This record gives sequence, structure tokens and C-alpha cells, in this order.
Amino acid sequence: GFTNFTRKEYAIVSVADLDAKFENGAVVSPVELIEAGLIKKTLSGVKVLGGAKMSKKLTVRAAKFSASAKQAIEEAGGTIEVID
Repeated sequence: GFTNFTRKEYAIVSVADLDAKFENGAVVSPVELIEAGLIKKTLSGVKVLGGAKMSKKLTVRAAKFSASAKQAIEEAGGTIEVID
């Protein structure tokens, strides 16, 4: 079989987990995600997935965001920041 040696794996976190673990107004980066126990390591970066509504205004810093995650964060009044 073929193994893609340039493949990037991302640590995955959902907006529902962010909403449950962090206080309103918090800044969430990979360091905070590790400290909160939501991810074990960052791998090639962190990807935030949607699928839920958010009730808290958070500033989320990650490598990638799904369209639904971006929408959920911004609808709750939060902001996203793409980092490498």
C-alpha cells in the first residue's frame, strides 16, 4: 500500500467541548486545550469542528476551522485566529 509521508494530522476539538470547558471571554489556544485535557498533543496543529451552538464568546486560535465551527464561534460573538 501507499503511505502519504506528507500527510498532516491535526488534533481535533469540537465547539461543544470548547463551550463546556472554557469561561465566557476566554482566549483558547493549543496550550489551553492541552491544559484542559481536550487534546494530548498538537500534532500538525489543531482543527476546530462545528456541529453545535456556542453560548460563550471565545477567542479561538487554531490552525484550521470547519465552516460550521467558524459560524458557531462568530454567531456567539467570538473571534477566530488562524495560527500555524
